[in-house]
This record gives sequence, structure tokens and C-alpha cells, in this order.
Amino acid sequence: VQLQASGGGLVQAGGSLSLSCSASGSIFRINGMAWYRQAPGKQRELVAAITRNDSTNYADSVKGRFTISRDNTKKTVYLQMNSLKPEDTAVFYCNYDVIISGSLRAYIAWGQGTQVTVSS
Repeated sequence: VQLQASGGGLVQAGGSLSLSCSASGSIFRINGMAWYRQAPGKQRELVAAITRNDSTNYADSVKGRFTISRDNTKKTVYLQMNSLKPEDTAVFYCNYDVIISGSLRAYIAWGQGTQVTVSS
């Protein structure tokens, strides 16, 4: 299973960016999807998560500004980020909780990360 994230970049404070992450490989089912981020010198933290039935959960720091969504047919998760702040600067990683085809084993997949930089 491979995840490919895209959409990062440089934006001014108050601006918007949209991230996407798509999966490939032998996936029987995708359960949870999530976005994490890691700022320099800090631990990786959960930003937003979405379950298979579209229940969502957000870090307090992004509530009201970020929106996570998913398209199961495309095996893709999105993160719309509005009203960006300099403190949102980080590498963003997508994360999938999947069931592998054939073996039906559970597997946690990570994307390669995409840089988001917000200038003040």
C-alpha cells in the first residue's frame, strides 16, 4: 500500500491550501483516514481524522479552519485549510488504516509528507 500526498506549498497568513492524498495497492477496505503534521523540533500531532462513516475529529488548534473529507471510490482524503497561520507551518502526513486484500490483515500506511509553509 502506498500513499501519495500533494498540495503543499507556501502561502501568506490568512490564505488557504488544499491537500490531497491517494492510495494505491491491494486494499480491501479503508477504515480511518487522517492528517498529521510535524513542525520542526516538535512531535507529530493529529490534525484531523475521518471515519468510514464520515465522522470527523479535529485538533482544537484547527477547528473551524480546516475541513477533512474523503472519497472512498478514489481512495482519497482531502484537507481544506483556511485562515492559515504561521504556526500551521509543518510537514503534513496522511495516514490510512486499511485492510489488505487477500490476507485481510490490518495495516497502517503513511504518506511521504508534504510541506506547508505559512508566512507572516
